[in-house]
Amino acid sequence: MKVARFYAPGDIRIEQAPEPEPGPGELKLRVRNCSTCGTDLKIMRHGHHHIDPPRVIGHEIAGEVVGIGDGASGFAEGDRVQVIAAIPCGECGYCERGRQTVCPNQRSMGYHFDGGFAEFLTVPEQVLRVDGVNLLPGGVDFAAASVAEPLACVLNGQELARVGPGDVVVVVGSGPIGCLHTRLARARGAAAVYLVELNAARLEQAAELVGPDAAILASATDPVAEVLRRTGGVGADVVITAAASGGAQEQALRMAARGGRISFFGGLPKDSPIIDCDSNAVHYRELTIVGANGSTPEHNRRALRLIASGDVPVHDLITHRLPLDGVLEAIRTVSTGDAIKVTIEQ
Repeated sequence: MKVARFYAPGDIRIEQAPEPEPGPGELKLRVRNCSTCGTDLKIMRHGHHHIDPPRVIGHEIAGEVVGIGDGASGFAEGDRVQVIAAIPCGECGYCERGRQTVCPNQRSMGYHFDGGFAEFLTVPEQVLRVDGVNLLPGGVDFAAASVAEPLACVLNGQELARVGPGDVVVVVGSGPIGCLHTRLARARGAAAVYLVELNAARLEQAAELVGPDAAILASATDPVAEVLRRTGGVGADVVITAAASGGAQEQALRMAARGGRISFFGGLPKDSPIIDCDSNAVHYRELTIVGANGSTPEHNRRALRLIASGDVPVHDLITHRLPLDGVLEAIRTVSTGDAIKVTIEQ
């Protein structure tokens, strides 16, 4: 079969590999769609400390069951499924308390196990053990299902930030995650959603698709002043930084309303993780700052339901579809910012 394997930064190869067979407790999938994200770009450029190359990458996976290992119950050949990316152990104290996203023993598809940039893959027993393979609801195709994983992460972030009815929400960053945040905030009842972005072309493309109440070009205007102006000096109830920017995180602290919630959704570069934080502003204005890291199997199931119901449409966010041979082109397209969502389709 054909796979895309990571060997080293700058070295991802399209090559032939033996077609896998499922072992005990495993499933074999014919991969139909595996979408790309910014993490794939980071892996291509810098590698990842959890990847011991060579490794087939790709973690936003949807496909068809074509083989069932001994003891893997609940599935039949031909089932259309989506696979979680982050795999909690299900046994540690965090998992037992329902905090699977911070499981210290977490493993991941495309990192510890071969991922979805391949014609076939085996779903490890660890994934099935935590109920991490989800049947697709009727009407959800493989392409849309491959977006369920990033939507699940967005859902986790908005739950932690308590996005709810009547909130004014600011989303900083208009990439695929920012677009999903915009749509999910509306689905959760936000009164207004403002989208902030530095790149004019990217903001225009995203705003045309997801229709925020305001599209704020941060390279042309002070986004803090603009948010305050639009809220009558009050500020936003929730600010989500869906960008790897320390400056955006610092601005989020200044544009949040009293009692506001701030989600540091996008992680910062490893060599520049420190920001300036006015602790007194957090103290006196009773701000809440939350992180957001990944998703649980249940978030993935709920993301699929949000897609199936039409509450969070995703099809129009998939702006580029490429074959497996086009993985490198797909990741380069992600790097240019010309796309919203790029999927590898087979």
